[in-house]
Parts: sequence; C-alpha cells; structure tokens
Amino acid sequence: MVGNVTELDPTAGSKVGFEQEAIPHLDAVYRFALRLSGAPDHAEDLVQETFLRAYKSWNQYTTGTAAKSWLFTICRNVFLRGQERGKRHDEIVEENLGRDGPGVPAVNPIWSSVLGADPEGDFFESIVDGRIVSAIDSLPEEYRTTVVLSDIEGLPYAAIAELMEVPVGTVKSRLFRGRRQLQGVLYDYAVEMGYIADRSGTGA
Repeated sequence: MVGNVTELDPTAGSKVGFEQEAIPHLDAVYRFALRLSGAPDHAEDLVQETFLRAYKSWNQYTTGTAAKSWLFTICRNVFLRGQERGKRHDEIVEENLGRDGPGVPAVNPIWSSVLGADPEGDFFESIVDGRIVSAIDSLPEEYRTTVVLSDIEGLPYAAIAELMEVPVGTVKSRLFRGRRQLQGVLYDYAVEMGYIADRSGTGA
C-alpha cells in the first residue's frame, strides 16, 4: 500500500464518498503512476498530486460511476504536464520510437493456436506477472499506457479511449502493436513457464 494521502486541502469542504470511492483505488493509481514514471519516488509524488486534485475536484465527479478511470485520467494528465514542462525532448524521442520497425517480429502463425476473439488478449490475461510487467515497462509510452490500462488494470476500451482522449480504434491499434512488440520475449517465457505448450516443433 502506498503511504497515506496527506495534506488534503481543508478548505475544500466535506467530500462525501471520497474515502469510500477514491481511496480504495490508491494502490491501482500507484501502479499506474509507477508504469508512467518508472521511478517509485516520482510515482508517489504523482499519486499525492492525483488524490489532492481529485479531492479538490470531487464535486465534479458523479458518485457511483467510474472512480478508477477518473483517477487514472487525473494521474496521466499530471504526468503529461510534467513531461511537457521538463522532459519534452524525451517525450518526442519516445514518440518517434513508438513505431513498428525492423526489430518488430512479424505475427507468427503459432499464435493462432492460443489466441481467442480478442487478438492476443487471452494469452496476456493469463501471464501478467513480474517478468511481463518488466517487459511492458520497456514499451514506448503510448503503447505501455494502453497495455497497462487494458491488461493489468482491466479497463474497457471505451474507458481507455476517454482517458487517453483518442478513438476506440486507436486504443485497439495501440494495444495490438504493444502486445505485438512483446511477442518475441513473452512467447519463449510462456513456454518456459508452462503457460502454453511449445508448438514450434523445436521443443524437447
């Protein structure tokens, strides 16, 4: 659990439901912030700022709706503003790297035996662990965020699209591309861990 959210603005008044609806998502927001920032200290700062802003703006939230998505939206906006202020160069480089290049493996027919109606989604749902999270961290930001929101936090396409301010089709495209970039690493790992059988014909 992340440390307590402190120093909430006492002038903001009583926020009925904030503790019941927002606070339970503290750990999820921290995980998301950590994936965005890549540094625990920075992630904790993002969480503090996210919950402070959420508390001050609680009157804009509709009680009983998607608090988790709303908090993720605030967190991402805080992170992006920080990027714009101090890391514009890194953001541009990361964006330029977020394109399929020569190093991206072609879709292997072997995957057709483990995939369902959601292209590549069924496979990922069963193997998200520390090794996978580490691999996800290496993705370009736009793909990493989409994969984290979908495959780790379980948000639906529509919620991710609203959060990232892109069409649902773009979410699906980024999710497909992000998962595709992970295939080379994750297929071998899944076979090694016994999540799926080796169907390449080269296994023991």
